[in-house]
Order: sequence, then C-alpha cells, then structure tokens
Amino acid sequence: MKLVRKDVVPRGPGSIKVIPEESDDLWHAYNLISKGDTVLAVTVRKVLREMASGGRDAERVKLKLEIKVEVVDYDKEGSVLRIRGKNILENEHVKIGQFHTLEIELQRPFVLRKVVWDSWALDMLKQACEPAASADLAVVLMQEGLAHIFLIGRSVTTTRARIEASIPRKHGPAIAGYETALNKFFENVLQAFLKHVDFKIVRCVVIASPGFTKDQFHGYLLLEAERRDLRSIIENKSRLILSHATSGYKHSLKEVLDAPNVMILIKDTKAAQEVRALKDFFDMLSNDTARACYGPKHVEVAHERMAVQTLLITDDLFRNADIKTRQKYVDLVESVKASGGNVHIFSTMHVSGEQLAQLTGIAAILRFPLPDLEDIEM
Repeated sequence: MKLVRKDVVPRGPGSIKVIPEESDDLWHAYNLISKGDTVLAVTVRKVLREMASGGRDAERVKLKLEIKVEVVDYDKEGSVLRIRGKNILENEHVKIGQFHTLEIELQRPFVLRKVVWDSWALDMLKQACEPAASADLAVVLMQEGLAHIFLIGRSVTTTRARIEASIPRKHGPAIAGYETALNKFFENVLQAFLKHVDFKIVRCVVIASPGFTKDQFHGYLLLEAERRDLRSIIENKSRLILSHATSGYKHSLKEVLDAPNVMILIKDTKAAQEVRALKDFFDMLSNDTARACYGPKHVEVAHERMAVQTLLITDDLFRNADIKTRQKYVDLVESVKASGGNVHIFSTMHVSGEQLAQLTGIAAILRFPLPDLEDIEM
C-alpha cells in the first residue's frame, strides 16, 4: 500500500490518503475501514440528463464522492472493495444523504477519515505500508485428477486456480489411457502454474500431494521447462519444494504449512508465525488443558489474573460494528502486550485464521495453569 498522505492523531481524529497496489492492500483496507468512518474517492455513477426532445438520457459520469460508511464488502477473487454509505459531499449529481457504493480497486487512491485512530488501526496501517512482496509462497496442492494453486500472502490466502480431470484407473488395458489423461492433467496444471506463479514475487513454491503425484508432476514440470525453454522455471527450480499432503483439497493446506521443510523457508512470514502459534495452542490444549483457554470470557478472566502469555485473536473481532466491543478487544491486545505477553492477530482470509474463528476467534496460551476456568460459563 502506498501512503500518499498521513494526518493522524493517535487515539484521536485524522485522515490518510493511500493507493492499494496489491491484493493484500485491499484486505488491509477492508480491516481499516469501519462503520462510521468516511471514505473519499473518485467513482462512476449513472445520471439521467434531460434531452431537448423532452426525453431522458442515461450517462455515466466520473464524480468525487465522500460517503459515511455503513457496509464494507471485500471480494478477494475480483480484487475489489465495495463501500456503501450515504454521500456527505455536495455534488450536482448526488444529493447529500443519498446512498452510493464506492468500488475501490488496485491503483485507485482514496482518503479515509476516522474520528478515532486506535492502536490497532495504526498497526494495520503500518503493516499495510511495509515495502514487502505480497505473496511469500505459492502452493500447488494436488491429487490425481484434482489440483489447486494457492498464493499465500501476508494476510490473504487466495485460490488462483482449480484444475479437475477424469483419470482412468491404472490397471490392465486402460493403462495407456491413464498415461494420456495424466499428462493432459499435468499440462493443464502447468499452464495454470505459468499464469499465476510469478517468481519475482513468490519466495518458493510447494508442490504437495498424497503418494507420488507430486513427484510425477515435479518431473513433468522440469522436463517440459527444458523442452520449451521456460526460463522462469529453469532458473528457479531450486525454489520448488516437495511436501506431503493427505489430499488436493484446501483443508490440507494447513498440514503443508506445518511441514518442517516449508516452515524453514517461510519462518519470517506472518503466515508461518500464525501457524506456529496455533500449533502451540492446540498442543497445549491436548497436553496441558489448564494452560490453554478460548472464548472471550475465559480469555478475559485469564488476563485479569495476569496469566496470558500468548494471545491469539482474529481480525474479524476488530471489525465489530459496535465501537465499545471493538475498543474492548483493542484494549485487551494493548494490555497483553504491556504485561509482556505475545499477541498474534490472525487474518480470517488465512487457513489458520479460519481455524481460530471456529474457536470463537480468541484463544490464549497461559503462563501458569488455571484449572478453575472450566467452571466459568462462557
């Protein structure tokens, strides 16, 4: 995200002007923009003009509108942010108080104003404007006849392609058909790979599958790269990593990110830190139940007793429309940090964030056991 202008008072009012440059930037903007904020941007609106003949003609005109936010929607596949609210800027085509939907796309600047820039919003802004590549990792998750290509960024896991094919059984007279179908499937995966994986951005590519499918595809990929002189693959073949997965479906992505050889490669990324923290939490929940808790009430009580060592919380909780509830979680994060605890804010667009969201969106690893927490109603 490119920060053009910043005029902000911490814990007070202010505005920023930014330009989203990558898909992750739109996700950060989605997190930054809350109900009650105002957003100023250039937009297109259909207006009716009176014709000399007495009729009306519809025309699309460019306008600069500022709306008071009521609803924010993020379309990660289309890379667009839709912000709906009432217009507050005098305009000849749109009256004050009229509803309008702003569409924020890549490279489209906008101004965001807030009555209060809390610490979470400022941290999110800082994170969004760090000059780092968007996608650290690409994953080709496959099994015979099914493959998914994922790009895993700092905050968003995006499904870029799904490839399906019917592969006959590898037995008897059908074996020739099997080889032909498998090669055609691999060719389709290769084409999707070339379209969606940019080695200028991606740190490494993990090819994962049950059985030997990953090895077969890896061999096919390297042979075809040599035969067709595909320089991007030839020059980066050392960045292709093979890993085991139980299936080619998205739910197997977590075990791929957990694999030690993958963790070493992405150890400095936000995604890897989240995966490690969540694994530590589940290990603690299994092995020492009294030193792990989840749910708002249990975590709050644990923190009141200064027991929270590591707080795990989803970004969804900070988008709560109720300002008091949002502020409660902001204060909790600040307080845990102030007491020497670690805080991991999980993106619900990541596999690990989805998993945490299923556990109420908030959990903690404790410094010492609190067995009586189980007696407190959640």
